[in-house]
Amino acid sequence: MTTEFAPPGPLDARDATRLRVLQCIRSAGAISRTDIAQALDSSPATVTSACVALLEAGLIREEQRPPSENVQRGRPRVMLQINGDALAVAGMKVARDAILVMIADFKGDEIGTYVSPLAQSRMSPDQLVQEVRRALDAACAALDMSPDQIAGLSLGMPGFVNGESSFMHWSSSVTERNVNFAPLFRRDLPCPTFLDNDANLVAKAEHLFGAGKGLRNFLVVTIEHGVGMGIVLNGELYRGERGCGAEFGHMKVQFGGALCQCGQRGCLEAYVGDYAMVRDAFTGRQVDAAKTIQDILDAARGGDTLAQEVLDRASQILGVALANLVNLFDPEHIVLARSRPPFDHPYSETLLNALRQNTVQVDAPLPEITVRNLNEMMWAKGATAHGIEMVTLLKLRGEGAEDAA
Repeated sequence: MTTEFAPPGPLDARDATRLRVLQCIRSAGAISRTDIAQALDSSPATVTSACVALLEAGLIREEQRPPSENVQRGRPRVMLQINGDALAVAGMKVARDAILVMIADFKGDEIGTYVSPLAQSRMSPDQLVQEVRRALDAACAALDMSPDQIAGLSLGMPGFVNGESSFMHWSSSVTERNVNFAPLFRRDLPCPTFLDNDANLVAKAEHLFGAGKGLRNFLVVTIEHGVGMGIVLNGELYRGERGCGAEFGHMKVQFGGALCQCGQRGCLEAYVGDYAMVRDAFTGRQVDAAKTIQDILDAARGGDTLAQEVLDRASQILGVALANLVNLFDPEHIVLARSRPPFDHPYSETLLNALRQNTVQVDAPLPEITVRNLNEMMWAKGATAHGIEMVTLLKLRGEGAEDAA
């Protein structure tokens, strides 16, 4: 089986405008064309043109409402809303022990979730695509759906990924480097499929549904097995020229330092990633060694000196690194997120203190910091949000229409 479609590619000005209008409608719930133009500081003609395209694609719908109480006469107001029934999209996150699946309607409302276990944390590209297909089929069966009902699938994984082309330079989930997944997706999957860095997709979820909703400039930093970051600048996800930007976890913090899983030394995540902290807490121990972050937290609470030192050092290093982000980007907001175990209060406070002490002092408040303990499905929800955006572009361009119907 081979499905004929291609990634949408870079946005042009018309695409960007249509997506901005759609996001404005999504954020408002229901809004008039006039209010969209005011919110986006755009001309009524530009907004009307974008709305016509969205209506013709079936992605939004009109609703007439009577004039407000203060207006006794006049035509009913025409409000625009997202058409949640337009299509369904699947989002997936490749974790170390499972593929997390969420299927949502076009509003982003959850239809259902599914967890597809993985027998191994690293696999070949072909194996990974087969596991994705198995996860999709199982999720659809569990939700009494057909895979043919899925208009698009977005897949998030850790590593250096070009989200515009589905080209993966390196990932801790894949045994090979420099893999073009696009032809593998076309060969084995039943719908348009898009690949991106998992932290980028959490940023997308925060932008559409979470702490970044309505913001133009914010950062999301994820702390898991490794360290990831998503950057939203001027309302758009920033990926870099090669799709490898925002690799916060591989910022160097120590010349010739600890070995990182990427193969280089001195990376931030080689000190604050889960695997690094477990490694450091395990050093020199033969009995009752820490095997997980939760074990380290429990040992620290119990007075274990080495566990406390590992947590304190990681918290301070991460706090200084976050201060560098504030000094570099001056964002409106930073979301600091992890799934499990939850952030431990004493060490998150150590982190925030290091951030405050190392940020350049000006007569203005620091950006707001949200310390979030992610529901694991937030990763898949981010992938779903990305899939919604990509399928939107295909629909508006008249591409993959059969697949996205």
